[in-house]
Amino acid sequence: MVAARLRSLRDGETLVRVLGPVGWVVIVGGGLSAFFAASTDSSEADQPILVVTLALFFTILMVRIVTGAVIWPSRRLALIALAIGILLWAIGSAILNAAVPASATTFPAPGELFFLASYLGFAAFVVLDATSRSARAETAWLDAAIVLGGTAAIAGGLLLTPFASNFPEGGLPLLVAVLFPLIDLVLALVVVGQWALSARPWSWRTASLIAGFVLMAIADSSLVLNLSSGTYAFSIYLDMMWGAAFMLIAGAAVAPRPPQVSIARRLPGGFLIASFIAAIVLLLVRPQGVLGWAISIPAAVTLLATGARLAVALRESRQAGEAFQLAQTDDLTGLPNRRAILRALDDGIAAQQPMGLMLLDLDGFKEVNDTLGHSAGDTLLELIALRMRDSLPQEILLARIGGDEFAILVHDDDELDLLERAQAIRQTLLAPAKVDGMDLAMHASLGITIREPGDARAADLLRRADVAMYEAKVTRSGAQLYDVQRDEFSRQRLRMGEELRRALQKGHIVVWYQPKIDAMTQMAVGMEALVRWEHPERGMIPPMAFLSVARRSGLMHELSEVVARLAVADAQRWQRAGLDLNVAINLSPAELLSGKLLPLLYDFIHRAEIPSHVITVEVTEDTFLADPERARDILTEVRRQGLKTSIDDYGTGFSSLAYLRDLPVTELKMDRSFVATVCTDDRSRLIVSSTIDMAHALDLRVVAEGVESAAVTAEVVAMGVDLLQGYHMSPPMPANQVEAWVRQWNEQSMIARSSDSPGHWRDASVS
Repeated sequence: MVAARLRSLRDGETLVRVLGPVGWVVIVGGGLSAFFAASTDSSEADQPILVVTLALFFTILMVRIVTGAVIWPSRRLALIALAIGILLWAIGSAILNAAVPASATTFPAPGELFFLASYLGFAAFVVLDATSRSARAETAWLDAAIVLGGTAAIAGGLLLTPFASNFPEGGLPLLVAVLFPLIDLVLALVVVGQWALSARPWSWRTASLIAGFVLMAIADSSLVLNLSSGTYAFSIYLDMMWGAAFMLIAGAAVAPRPPQVSIARRLPGGFLIASFIAAIVLLLVRPQGVLGWAISIPAAVTLLATGARLAVALRESRQAGEAFQLAQTDDLTGLPNRRAILRALDDGIAAQQPMGLMLLDLDGFKEVNDTLGHSAGDTLLELIALRMRDSLPQEILLARIGGDEFAILVHDDDELDLLERAQAIRQTLLAPAKVDGMDLAMHASLGITIREPGDARAADLLRRADVAMYEAKVTRSGAQLYDVQRDEFSRQRLRMGEELRRALQKGHIVVWYQPKIDAMTQMAVGMEALVRWEHPERGMIPPMAFLSVARRSGLMHELSEVVARLAVADAQRWQRAGLDLNVAINLSPAELLSGKLLPLLYDFIHRAEIPSHVITVEVTEDTFLADPERARDILTEVRRQGLKTSIDDYGTGFSSLAYLRDLPVTELKMDRSFVATVCTDDRSRLIVSSTIDMAHALDLRVVAEGVESAAVTAEVVAMGVDLLQGYHMSPPMPANQVEAWVRQWNEQSMIARSSDSPGHWRDASVS
């Protein structure tokens, strides 16, 4: 059924295309035949030829348009209206041509009623054929009425008034004769107006439609020229001109219509005023009789439509003002919103005014929402907004820019004054607010910046204030001035972010490895993967110099994926070379909890065909602070996949015994800050010793990282540490050096163990 439908659609389009040239052949052929007959016989020998030609011509037109209506349902109504108009025009033509001789028929004949009625179909087609319908239907129709009424009134005044004195009986023949070309021109102008209002795109279809109506206007103008005789005396050329006009209109109607992509426009205000004045003038100077009414009616329509359009414009202006006010107001607090603060900042920048911007964020507001619900959170925000507004002078702009963030705009660039005001705001918020029967005192962090000479946009100040606010949160200082040295989004950082993006694409990210040594056997048993950036100009860049840039630039996932892929590939190569080395990969909390990187890691391991236990996933304690339940579920899945898990930098974060008991981890890595000072600090020695004992009680291995000397090595080995990692054994090395280093180290370890007394530990690394 679908295939049949497609075939019928294709056949219909073919028929429409074929009938176009056929129609032109009929026009030209019939016209030439009639001309030849008339030139060889002074009688009306051309009349039968014209009747046959017209019958064939209108049949072709109707078949073409009706076929288009069948195959294009979305345009059916417009094409049917055009078909009705052409049919009425054909009936009127048949009535006139039925009279023999036609030149003896008195103008206007009864057939003119069908010609006039046909224009209703033409007008309906022009309106319905527009490629878009404006959502402002009321405005669109009023604009159309102004265009049509104004054009008709002005054209009528210019064309009819000079002839009024020659037709004292009322001038009905002149009115009818002028009406046809006038309507043709109005329809052409409607098409132009549709294009001007973007209801119709400019294309050859539009040009063809305009040309068709203009050609009809030229042909219909012959009626005015024949008024002196009062009869119909048309040449073959005029008949061919009418035929060509219909072919142009029909061709535009059945051609494929392009989609509308432009935005609707409105008539300019000057046009409305000019139309209003012209309508009044024409009503004052109109002639008497039928011709006067022919001018007065469209002028009155224009006057009424212009007045209604001005009323609509006033209403829209009032609504736009109200919408603008609402668009700059926060619904919850009634304060100005982000749009309002941006506008005020832009105005201040343009005027070169001194400005200080404070960005305030409530500390712990999420806990209020999670504990008491969002309704209580909204109530708290309303109370905070009211309290801050009452405590600030009216000339200071306070705005809620989203969530629990507020912006305070002060026309002052004294940083000390701004700091004092920020602390005063914090004290205001510390006063308890009663919400759901609970007294809540809110702490806040504020970032402060001032307008600088190079500022060009409001976003520049907001960004700097946001950076300062983030620093205030991290340092718990409460209020912080913007410091370019702490701005991770400075131009240098942004440039580095773009360079890092290109480095990831070009393979400039590499992995180096630092060995892990078994404390008892002194054998190299593992490697920790450490990312490096081989910069083509600055050489090898360590991770501390670009990891924060990767995080801020949204490149951490891509960076972690590259490290994981390279580390698994190196582990595969070492396994095939006979080296049983475990490879540890560090994952940030965000990458672990996102759930996107681990499936890739599992796939890398599967493709490499290596045992899963060869890979260890190292995570920091911050992971469990962010989302403990999800972290537990993810690490459980990691262990189920056969990978090992390790807590990195243990002792610097949460350090809860609960997660050590509940989480499926296999290893603890003591932070280097404790390990490095075990020989000089009693507290560090106590922490390391107790952690080792606790970890062994929980069946966990302990890695001492940051082992930098033989004394530290001997101390932690005596305490019972399981693995050692540090520069005393080896600094990080490129992947291509690992195999040779491991073989040399293990060979020397075996020699040392066979020659030395039990318990002796090496105190020199492999060079």
